[in-house]
Amino acid sequence: MTPEWATDGSRVVALVIVAIAAFTDARKELIPNWLTLPAIVVAPFFWLFADFPWGGARSLLVLLLCGGVLWLLFRLRACAGGDVKLFAALGGVLGGAYGGLALGFEALFFTLIAASVYSLIRLAWEGKLLRTLANAFYLPLNPVLPKKWRREMSRELMSEVRLGVPALVGTSVAVLLRYQATWM
Repeated sequence: MTPEWATDGSRVVALVIVAIAAFTDARKELIPNWLTLPAIVVAPFFWLFADFPWGGARSLLVLLLCGGVLWLLFRLRACAGGDVKLFAALGGVLGGAYGGLALGFEALFFTLIAASVYSLIRLAWEGKLLRTLANAFYLPLNPVLPKKWRREMSRELMSEVRLGVPALVGTSVAVLLRYQATWM
């Protein structure tokens, strides 16, 4: 069984990491390596000692899975490299506890929801929402449509969202919901 001090401590560390990442991402559009790389390296070892031997294995698994999902998005040019490292770090920090796989994916899920809501609001504010949604509809269909039905994709209608602030929202919601579940 995972020690309670390690579970609670890892949640606090994850919130501190994601808060710093949100601040630096909002100000400089950069999630620094000095923030993410130590967490990626140290978290599995911390969990190895806190909950021998399965804590380290769970931490490493969640680190790879959460980082892997964002890595696939990175390969599709849908997110930046700092976002990949941030979620690998969050997966490692949160993932060692019993139930950490779910918490890591909940943080990722709520982050993507927050980023989606922010994107829709921003596009509506800029008056680009309907054109961008049409672009999104045709993007996967274009390769299979006949040439006369294909639509030219304009780069200015493809939106880019920094994930630092949505990661703070998503991780906070995931952690608070997990604490709420333990209160009831």
